Amino acid sequence: MSTPFGFWPSPFTAASVAASVPRIDGSAFVGEEIWWGESVPAEGGRMTVRSTSGREVLPAPWSARSRVHEYGGGSWAADADGTLFFVDARDQRVHRLEPGVEPVPLTPAGPAHGGLRLQRGRLFAVREDLSVDPHLRAIVEIPSDGSAADDPSAIQVIVEGTVFFAHPALSPDGSRMAWVEWSGSRMPWQEAQLVTVDLDDQSLAPIRTRAALQPEWIGDDELLFADDPDGRWQLHRLRLERSAPVSEAVPVTTTDADTGYGLWVLGNRWYQPLSDGRIVAVRTNGRDEVVVISPEGAPRTLDAPCDGHVSVDAAEGSRVLLSGNGSTVSPGVWCADADTGVVTTIAGGTPVDAAWMPPARGIVVDGEHGPVHAFAYPPANPHVEPPSDELPPYVVFVHGGPTAHVTGAASTAIAFYTSRGIGVLDVNYGGSTGYGRAYRERLLGEWGVVDVDDVIAAARGLADAGHADPARIAIRGSSAGGWTVLSALVRGGTFAAGISRYGVTDLRGLVEHSHDFEAHYIEGLVGPLPASESLYIDRSPLTNADRIDVPVLLLQGADDRVVPPSQSEAIRDALAAHGVAHEYVEYPAEGHGFRRAETIVDALDREIAFLQSALNPGP
Repeated sequence: MSTPFGFWPSPFTAASVAASVPRIDGSAFVGEEIWWGESVPAEGGRMTVRSTSGREVLPAPWSARSRVHEYGGGSWAADADGTLFFVDARDQRVHRLEPGVEPVPLTPAGPAHGGLRLQRGRLFAVREDLSVDPHLRAIVEIPSDGSAADDPSAIQVIVEGTVFFAHPALSPDGSRMAWVEWSGSRMPWQEAQLVTVDLDDQSLAPIRTRAALQPEWIGDDELLFADDPDGRWQLHRLRLERSAPVSEAVPVTTTDADTGYGLWVLGNRWYQPLSDGRIVAVRTNGRDEVVVISPEGAPRTLDAPCDGHVSVDAAEGSRVLLSGNGSTVSPGVWCADADTGVVTTIAGGTPVDAAWMPPARGIVVDGEHGPVHAFAYPPANPHVEPPSDELPPYVVFVHGGPTAHVTGAASTAIAFYTSRGIGVLDVNYGGSTGYGRAYRERLLGEWGVVDVDDVIAAARGLADAGHADPARIAIRGSSAGGWTVLSALVRGGTFAAGISRYGVTDLRGLVEHSHDFEAHYIEGLVGPLPASESLYIDRSPLTNADRIDVPVLLLQGADDRVVPPSQSEAIRDALAAHGVAHEYVEYPAEGHGFRRAETIVDALDREIAFLQSALNPGP
C-alpha cells in the first residue's frame, strides 16, 4: 500500500537538520594546520574557528561575526604561528587570540570591523562607524600589539569616506594598497571602482572599471581583479607603472561564466594567484566549477566535489583551500593541489546518499521575460512506494537578495521536504546572479513583476511537463524571497499556500527603515522616490492583501534590523482583517536569518505541518 505524498516517514527530523547544517566561514593555512570558521547552531549560531588538529581555536562564548555593511564577512584571520585575529560578534572590536591566553582587544569600542586581511604581517580591516553623521567607513591598518585599544590614533587610516569599501590588498613591497569602492547610490554589482594608493605620498589612482571585485597583486606593479565590462565577471590583468599612465586592463580569459558574485559580504574570494603564475578560479554558470588557469594553454578543471558558492580562500605553493557546498556532498572545506589534481576533504563534505538525495536537475523554462533557470528536487525515499495515480506536490523555493542565486546544492534542509514526498523547485528568477549581467539586470525597475512572473512560469512549466500536481504547489521564501512569495499569492491562480520568512510586505516602510548598504537598492529595483511612489504602493503585498485567498505562514525574527517585525506584523493584521487563514510566529533574539537550533527546529516543524495541511487533506 502506497503512502500519501507529504506524509512519508523520514529520518530527516527538524532537529537533525538543525544539527547538520553548520555554516562554513572561510579557511586558512596556519603552520602545519588548516583552520576554518564554522557555526554552532546548538550555541545560538555562534561562529567558532576549528583546526585539523581537532581543537576548537575560538572557544565559547566568543563568536567571530562582523556587522559591517550589516551582512559582515571576513570576521577572522590567522598568522602562521597560530595567532587568531577575529571580530567579536558582541562588540564588533577586533581581538587577538594567542595560544593559551585570553583574547585581547586591538581596537577601541564603537566602530564595527570586518573584511580582515593579514598581509605580510600587517593587519587590515574595513571599519564602519554609524555613531557619526554622516556615517563613515574606512580601510584601516590595526596595530597587532593592542596599542590602539585605548588610543584610536594608533590606527592608520588608509582611506575614509561615506562610500563603501571592500577587498584591501597590499602590494608585495608594502608600498601600495588596492581596494574596491562604490557609492551608496549604486550597488557593488552595478558599479564598483578599483582604486590604488601610494602609501608613501597618499596619491590615489582610480581605475576605470564597471563592477570590480577582489584585486590581488601579482607583482609590485601588476594587479589581477575581476570585472564585467562585457556582461560576465572575468579576470583582468593590469600594469601600473609608477612613471607612466595606467595601462588598459587585459582579460586573462574570456568565457561564458562568472568569476565573481554579488558583493553582499566581505569575505568571499573567487580566485587565488599561485606563485608560479597560475591562477585557481571559480567559474559560475548556474553551478560552479574550479579551474586552473595557466599563462599558456587552456584552463584545466579540477575535479572538486564543491560546485556551489565556492570560495577560493587561500593558496600555499600549489595548494588552495576551497569552501562551499556541492550537489553530491554536504557543505565543507577541501584542499586541492593544482599540480596533481588531488582534492582532499578537510571538514564536512560528506557524500550524500543518492537514494535519499538524488542530484538536483537543472531546468530551463520559457518565461514572459526570457528563459528562467531553476533546480528541481523530486520526492525521494527508498522505503516508500509513492501513489501511482497522482502527481506529487511541490514547494517552490524563492531565494532572497534578490541579487543572489542558488546552485542545486544537496542539503538536509531540502531532503527534509523531499523525503516526506514534497518536491522542491529552487528558482533563479530574473535578477539572480550566476548567468551574467543581462540576466541580473532583468529585475531593474521590475521587482514584484519579473520575479513573480518567473516563479509562476517555473511552477507551471514543471506542472505542464507532468512532474508536479498543479493544484498542490506551494511557495516559500525569505527576506526578498518572502516579498516574491506574498506578491505571487496576490497574483493568485498558481500556488495553494505560501510561507514567508521575514518577508518584505511594504516597500515604503522598508525604505524608511533601510540601512546604509541598501539605502538606494530599492530605487533601482522599483524606481526613484517620490516620482515612483505609486509603484511602491501598488506593488506592495500589504496594499493587496485582500487578494490573497490561500493559507499563509509568517515567520519573523524579533531583532531583525534589515526587515523589521513591523513588516510581517502589518501583513498578519491585514490577513486577519480579510479572514485569510494564517499563522504568525515571532522568534526572540533572532535577526535577519535564523541561527539558533531551537528556532530552526520550530520553524521546520511548523512548515511541514503547514504544508501537509495545505497540500493534502491527510493520510
